[in-house]
This record gives sequence, C-alpha cells and structure tokens, in this order.
Amino acid sequence: MYQITGTMLSQEEIEKKVVELAGKIQKDYEGQDILLVGILKGASVFVADLMRKIDLNVNIDFMSVSSYGSGTESSGTVKILKDLDVDIEGKNVLIVEDIIDSGATLRNLYDTLMTRNPKSLKLCTLLDKPERRKVHIDVDYVGFTIEDKFIVGYGIDYDEKYRNLPYIAMVEDI
Repeated sequence: MYQITGTMLSQEEIEKKVVELAGKIQKDYEGQDILLVGILKGASVFVADLMRKIDLNVNIDFMSVSSYGSGTESSGTVKILKDLDVDIEGKNVLIVEDIIDSGATLRNLYDTLMTRNPKSLKLCTLLDKPERRKVHIDVDYVGFTIEDKFIVGYGIDYDEKYRNLPYIAMVEDI
C-alpha cells in the first residue's frame, strides 16, 4: 500500500521553472528552429508546457524507450519502443525528460541519436537526482535538483496513477 505524504514542488514552482527554462532555451537557439523530443510517458506534460513558452519555430516528436526488460534494475541496454517520426539529421534537437536518476538510459539514447547526425543535441530535464547517478551525462537544462525520494505527479506515475497531478508529490509505502 502507498500514499502521498507531501508536496515536493508546487504547481506554481513548476510553472515558474518552466518559464525560466524556456527563456534559457529560447536565448540559446535564437533565430533557429528546434525539435523537442519528449520521452514518453513521463515527460509528456513537461514538454507540452515547455514548448508553449518557447517563442521560436518549435517542432515536437516523441520517443518511448526502456532499459528495464522484465526486472526492476536497468539492463544498461536501451530498447526503443517508439522511435522518432522525423529525420533529425542537420536539426537542433533537444531531448526533454521528466527525471534523470542513474543516467544510463539517457546516456544510451543520447549516443544513439548522435549517430543520426543532428546539428546539435542537448538535454533538458525537469528533475535531476544526482545521488542516483551511475553514468556521467551532461545535462544542459535542469529544472530542479531533488533528493532521492519516490515521487509522482506532473506526468510522473506510480503504476500509471497520479500523472495528472499538477504538482510533484512524495509517495511512501504505508
């Protein structure tokens, strides 16, 4: 059994951070087109909010990846469950993730997308858990650095529940 035990980040804090990140991205890509690649399902809410705050020619696509197989520990190998619908060669690509913990899946995804010859490839995450990092990866845009807690909300789920919360909450076993 589990329950929400408190709010980690309020709706207002998240909204403010999305505007801040969008401003940095807009400045860095001024006068250029950009392709946002949202990682499903968790980043769907974040990428939708982020793209609406960027005043550039923004395109969007999604990928779904897994590195877990049938277990709970990462296998270290990324399996692409849903690939991009567009060719990224010569394009500015920004991978948008909900949360980075070990970094293994994102590192593999980054390396895979680099083989497709984008003009640039950068990473953006709403949440970063550096305590859990097992693989080095440089993240260009970080919303919040958080402690290693089990969280839900704003697209992040527990057993496909709580994605619709407009804030980030902590969950604990009871």
